[in-house]
Amino acid sequence: MDVQHQIDYVVRQGKIENGPKRVLIIGASGGYGLASRISAAFGSGAATIGVFFERPAMKKRTASAGWYKTAAFTEKAEARGLYAKNINGDAFSHEVKQATIALIKEDLGQVDMVVYSLAAPARQLPDGAVVRSALKPIDEPFVGKTIDFNTGELRSISLEPANPEEVADTVKVMGGEDWELWIAAMLEAGVLADGCITTNYTYLGSEVTWPIYYHGTIGKAKEDLDRAAKALNVPMTQVSGKAHVVVMKGLLTQAASAIPGMSVYLSLLFKAMKRAGTHEGCIEQTTRLFATQLFSADDLRLDEQARIRMDDLELADEVQAYVKDNWSGVNEATLSELTDFAGYRQAFLELHGFGFNEVDYEADVDPVVEMNLVFGA
Repeated sequence: MDVQHQIDYVVRQGKIENGPKRVLIIGASGGYGLASRISAAFGSGAATIGVFFERPAMKKRTASAGWYKTAAFTEKAEARGLYAKNINGDAFSHEVKQATIALIKEDLGQVDMVVYSLAAPARQLPDGAVVRSALKPIDEPFVGKTIDFNTGELRSISLEPANPEEVADTVKVMGGEDWELWIAAMLEAGVLADGCITTNYTYLGSEVTWPIYYHGTIGKAKEDLDRAAKALNVPMTQVSGKAHVVVMKGLLTQAASAIPGMSVYLSLLFKAMKRAGTHEGCIEQTTRLFATQLFSADDLRLDEQARIRMDDLELADEVQAYVKDNWSGVNEATLSELTDFAGYRQAFLELHGFGFNEVDYEADVDPVVEMNLVFGA
């Protein structure tokens, strides 16, 4: 139902004029990656190739949520006569890169957009070494609050600062290096069309989240995306192309749910933005990005680092004033009054395929859902 709801939204918005027609999405099975795929396919009729790393069902063990979402997208896209092919494997690997390039050459010739939206806790480097990310502050300990998802209880959390190796490893996993490797391989293979756009999503947040986010290890990785975008804009001139880092708003995604303390901020943010009528989910963000920024005749909304800003509604003065004014007042007694923790919890459930009124969760169903894969199992 999550996929169908997103498709319905895109269709209601109408055609994205001058939108992309051949799109590769790296990290296509959830969050902003899946939303980008839906916006491209159902907003501009694009042929899409999705790269992801998801678990199929085994006997009575269910598949991962991303598997079911991708299978649903593929079925619905093909029913509309849209090209949709899938590659399941480690996007960091040379094998997956080459399999993707081979598929593009065989079926599409070239792509005019590459979306890099990969979220992974670890990465195997080209030399075989495995590095893992660490969501920690830098220099100073972090002390804050988090909300227990099941009980609504607020708990104090504290994290010691990352050491230099943890910072470097987080940048290796979550920074821009692999994005550069993908684009380099595709340029060498000649599969980027003239005028190709490549994007990578980032998040900056507001000052209340900076101690654990922007000023932490993940912030260093996000800084590396800015470096990578600038570096990529040099070789992308070969195809008159462009690399963009896009700053998105705070949302409950798989990555965000793992960040300590973000539950309090997002619950306050959801309350403020819904009250203002400006709340957006992933699909609203990607569709607005495509329609008003990337494929619009209007000038891009850029900041001093040349990043496209889609967090304008989150950072509105009245929204941030509400968050800051109530930040220290959130506790068990005020949780339902000051925050939209119910909405945050609902978003978490839907992220994993639960909480949809249209679904009978007591029904006996076969967990095995087949999906045609060009590569992987």
